[in-house]
Amino acid sequence: MQAFSSHDIFQTLYQQIMLLELKPGSTLRENALCEQFGVSRTPVRSVLQELRIAGLIEVTPYKSTRVTQLDFDTISQQIYLRNAVESAVMTDFAAACTPEQLAQLKTRNDALRRLAAQPHPDPRMFYELDSRLHESWFLATGKDQLWQLIQTSQNSYSRFRMLDLVAVGNFGDIVAEHDVLLDAIARNDTAAIRAQCSRHLYGGVMRLGEELSTKYADYFVSGTHWPDHAKEMQP
Repeated sequence: MQAFSSHDIFQTLYQQIMLLELKPGSTLRENALCEQFGVSRTPVRSVLQELRIAGLIEVTPYKSTRVTQLDFDTISQQIYLRNAVESAVMTDFAAACTPEQLAQLKTRNDALRRLAAQPHPDPRMFYELDSRLHESWFLATGKDQLWQLIQTSQNSYSRFRMLDLVAVGNFGDIVAEHDVLLDAIARNDTAAIRAQCSRHLYGGVMRLGEELSTKYADYFVSGTHWPDHAKEMQP
């Protein structure tokens, strides 16, 4: 069996957690991980410590190690922050957007459209392509560090996005939201950009709806306060 490096183990577990292959609340066992990766306890414990620092697992000494459950209040605040930042970046981008840049965005959304049209779209691939599209206006406006900051501080929201893709699978709706957003950018319509950005980023809450507090309640921390209506989440 191939022995994995600590980096390999971290990346594997990180991706499994972010893609919900390891579900929120699920248990991780050191012995099983050592056997899975063909390593001793030392690198496994080092990786678990890194994941704990990243807020992705909770370690109870001598008891258990679990994948951190989602916190809806944290997610709602992360969406609020991202909406405030990304809508501002989009308006900056729209003011200086060239026809070539707009064409590139449409090409990327068309790639998402083709993926969404498949009988069984790959959520992981869709997530990656969707992220590249959103990254585009950050890079074009010289806000690449801001994009990286958002990515490293929004692990909870990223897992929530994956839950939206896996649970609901309305890939076509997301592509359609992009169409409206790109049209607003093409027209340099600031009000429309801000409104559609908000609808788009809060879309997962609306699509999952009541299933958040019923079907997927175990994914979230106990005592979660759920909004009575999805529109309560809108700023």
